[in-house]
Amino acid sequence: MSKKSLAQMLKQARPFLYLVLQQFGYAGMSIISKFALNQGMSQHVLVVYRHAIAAVVTAPFAIVLERKTRPKMTSSVFAKIMLLALLEPVMDQNLYYTGMKFTTATFATAMCNVLPAFALIMAWICRLEKVNIRKLPSQAKLLGTVVTVGGAMFMTLYNGPMLNLPWTNGSTHHPESVIAANNQVSVKGALMITAGCVCWSSFIILQAITLKSYPAELSLTAWMCSMGAVQGSVVALALEWGKPAAWSINSGSMILAALYSGIFRSGFAYYIQGLVMKEKGPVFVSAFNPVGLVIVAILSSFILSEIMYLGRVIGAIIITVGLYMVLWGKSKDQRGSESSEKVLASSLATTEETMIEMNETVKIPNQELVVTIMEPKEDQDSNQLDEPNIT
Repeated sequence: MSKKSLAQMLKQARPFLYLVLQQFGYAGMSIISKFALNQGMSQHVLVVYRHAIAAVVTAPFAIVLERKTRPKMTSSVFAKIMLLALLEPVMDQNLYYTGMKFTTATFATAMCNVLPAFALIMAWICRLEKVNIRKLPSQAKLLGTVVTVGGAMFMTLYNGPMLNLPWTNGSTHHPESVIAANNQVSVKGALMITAGCVCWSSFIILQAITLKSYPAELSLTAWMCSMGAVQGSVVALALEWGKPAAWSINSGSMILAALYSGIFRSGFAYYIQGLVMKEKGPVFVSAFNPVGLVIVAILSSFILSEIMYLGRVIGAIIITVGLYMVLWGKSKDQRGSESSEKVLASSLATTEETMIEMNETVKIPNQELVVTIMEPKEDQDSNQLDEPNIT
């Protein structure tokens, strides 16, 4: 294999690798944050700390690396940034963390797998995604989205027989048994997480729109995290009023949750998401979200000793099949658009060449026509001048 073909292969695989790494970051954040919340950390304060850390980390890179390419900030772009900060850092994460307090890390991640369906609908409404129900790629995207969400719901609602894994044999405590004992709390947590997913889907679509007028991923990430920290502080002060102890960090897990989620979940993830979104679109980005559920289920089994059930394994397989269908449909759409652009470019080039040839062909007869018209005129003038001499 030549170096050129290897480089081309790596370039094509880069968006997939980026998003898989992003999902590993999400999975780690869910487990670490759940551990910190169980120790009494305020979810509203965690939102503020993580985005303040993300802003401090990403701002220097944005200032240095994008100083020559950063577009001018306008009032329209700034308004979009403020709305982005409200949708994801403030609304989505406060709802998500609050819902996670009433559930488990696996359950919270599973509920977020409605994101691809929401994102596909919103992208289609905003004309960021083409859906033609008569074409096979669009059918694959729609069916794959349904299968992916169905697999996530199956993984959430159906347990099946327990799998006796070596690393969970000694565990008798299972957080989901507490949830099952209190249905009302479980429904409350599920509704909060679902509402957060709607905000998250809106954030992804608006980020794709904003990048068209402000194509600076690092700078946009730094702005979103900064404004998210400011807006989140207002929300945290209002909800934790009179509770100064809520702002204190009493354990290493709380520090780790703020640092990890700030650097990887906000700073790194927003930037990677913007890079891939410019090339592949918002639906492609959201389609990888169910991968996080599989990662969380596996890691939770090791780290938190959550019991693994057969239903989770079957759900993970269904999610993988649905994700493959979505990615196949997206790849066919992208190839179709690239071939259409090539056909259009070649037709324009052919038309231009034809016009040039026609102009050259038309110029020659015109010159001959001028000569033939002028010659009789000269003969006529000469005849008129010669007539007096003959007489």
